[in-house]
Order: sequence, then C-alpha cells, then structure tokens
Amino acid sequence: MSKLAFLSDYKRLFKQNTHKPFLILLFMAALPFTRAMSQTNLPLWKTLPEVPALPKADERGLAAVNDARLYYEIFNKRAKKTVVLLHGGFGSSEVWGFEVPLLMKTHRVIVVDSRGHGRSTRPDQAFSYDLMASDVLKLLDQLNVKKTSIVGWSDGGIVGLILAMRHPKRVDRLFTFGANYSRSGYKNEVPDSGSSAEFMKRAEDDYRRLSPTPDDFAGLKKALGKMYDKEPDLKPIELRSIRIPTVIAYGEYEQFIKPEHFKELARIIPNAKLVMIPNVAHSGPLQDPTRFHQAVSVFLNGGKVK
Repeated sequence: MSKLAFLSDYKRLFKQNTHKPFLILLFMAALPFTRAMSQTNLPLWKTLPEVPALPKADERGLAAVNDARLYYEIFNKRAKKTVVLLHGGFGSSEVWGFEVPLLMKTHRVIVVDSRGHGRSTRPDQAFSYDLMASDVLKLLDQLNVKKTSIVGWSDGGIVGLILAMRHPKRVDRLFTFGANYSRSGYKNEVPDSGSSAEFMKRAEDDYRRLSPTPDDFAGLKKALGKMYDKEPDLKPIELRSIRIPTVIAYGEYEQFIKPEHFKELARIIPNAKLVMIPNVAHSGPLQDPTRFHQAVSVFLNGGKVK
C-alpha cells in the first residue's frame, strides 16, 4: 500500500471509529512511516524522548489489593509530605523517570503500576476507573498513608479525579495532565500519528520486559479497549464536589482531547486552575520535563501555577 493510499484509508476509518483503542491500533499501523520521519528534525511536541531510569527506591514491593497484586516503589520515605504519581494507559511507573528525582527532594514519592500494567498483575475482573481508584486507595491503606497529593497523567488523572470526588479526606492536592472526564472530550479530526505509534511500540517492549505475563500485551489492549468504549463517564455534579486545590493541565498540541474539554473541566471543579504547557502534546511530561516539573512543584508547594 502506498503512503497516500494508507492516509486515505486512515482518514476514512477514523471517521467511523473515534474511540481510543481503535486510534491506538491505527497509530501502530503507521509505525513504518514514523520510523522514516524520525530521521528528520521534528518539533518538540512530535518527539518521544527516552526516559531515564528511576533512582534507587527506599522500598518496593507487590501489594495484594482487591483481586490484583500492585507493584509500587517509595522514594525519600521519611519526608513529611507525600505525593503519588499515577501513569497513563499502556505505561508503567517507569514513565516518571524525569519527575521522581526532582520531586523526591521535597516529598515522599510513591509510584504505582496500575493493574495489568508494568509489574502488576491483571486478573480476570474487567477494567474500570472506579476499580483502579479503589486499588490506589487500598494500597495507601496498606502503606499507612492517611493523606496525599496526587499527580495523574491521562488515565492516572482520571483516577485522581475519582479519588478527589469520592475520598476527599485522603487527597489534599490534585494535578492532572491530559485527563478527560468523559468520552465527549475526544477530538474528531485525525491526530498526529508519529509519536503515538512510537509510544505504543515502546509500551509493548516495556510490557514484555516487566510484566508477569510478558506475551499477553494483546490481552491488555483488549481489556483496556472494553473500558475505553464506555469510560470515563464522570458526572459534573460529582466533579463539583471537589474542593481541594486542583490543576487541570494539558499540552498545547494535545492529540486526543479537545482543549475546550479541559477548559470545561476546570470550570466545573470549583476554583480549579487551568494550565496549558506550551509546545508539548499528550506526552508533555516527557517532551518538556523541566516545564512540567516547574508546574507540579509550584503547585504542590502551595504556589500559584502560571
């Protein structure tokens, strides 16, 4: 198939299938073109930088929560203030390699592999954001963490919204990046396929390296696809109950979600701050980790994010 024919079919199929798992499969199909483009000078928002390894953790383990075993690591364990970092779909806690060394200077930092991701197990129970939020809450119980800040990227941000809505005594600050609250937020036009295809290739490689079921990446895609067909579906009346300091952040060149959706979410949550990080897309925490950390750090330490 020629490149032009592929792009023609890509656009036609996109109009018929606008949910997240189908888009991801299309991005994977675009990978040969991505490799060709990788030799050219791309703008920052189209890149996917390599992530440095996490520093040595003070504690790591597998916690039995609900029906799964969740992998976690703790850094700067004796710090007074705690922050939990929640990654997005198909990723793992290793995506926080830029952020952890900086945050651990001031906070106890906990990273978690969501169920079915990274080193965590994936039982038969269907994925849902409520279940993933329950996993995090039960992990905090086991670690004796009474209250924490949360930084959530994409799916991790959705989990953070649920925790802030339904367990307000356990969350003191919430920073989300690239997180939508309903499926209505997805864009209708064809997004850039380059960095997304590379992300999926890297995600599958990391899954094979980390997972207790290394040959079942297809199973993870199927399980997440079923959830993405229906969720997220958070209601404004619940979101209005969030009273903690909240930042709704997104990248200037976000591929998947309409900027109006982030603005709407920031309006719904009382006193939430809307932050647009320039020249980055959905992978903003990797594309400009310095600017991302500045926003997170200022917010967690009680300052006003610009």
